[in-house]
Amino acid sequence: MKANLRALKKQRTFSDDFKREIVSLFESGKFSVLQLEKLYGIANAVIYNWIYKFSTFNEKGIRIVEMKTSSTNKVKELEQKIKQLEQIVGQKQIQIDFLEKMIDLAKDELDIDVKKNYSTPPSSGSASTVKTGGLR
Repeated sequence: MKANLRALKKQRTFSDDFKREIVSLFESGKFSVLQLEKLYGIANAVIYNWIYKFSTFNEKGIRIVEMKTSSTNKVKELEQKIKQLEQIVGQKQIQIDFLEKMIDLAKDELDIDVKKNYSTPPSSGSASTVKTGGLR
């Protein structure tokens, strides 16, 4: 005879302090609702309910919209970063041009081929050496 078994539903209850902590993590911008859901194993609908209940500036039915000024500030910061990176690339290109000119001068005036030439045989210094190990 089989026993009548059924799964017990475990309903978790959270303290108001914990709920406020989750809301403060969201409001601080450290975590999104999706991240909090995955981190704590709490459904996002529950987290949104806590936000509507405990948040100081989020209310139900109101969306959080990024301010236009912050968007323009971000664009300005990104443009400045692009300008810095372009400057670095320009400096590196100048260095490359200088080094290539030095290689050409070494080849023309000093008859030194700095660039690797694959058709030349390896030098005698690259031959394998035999170690003779012995005690004296």
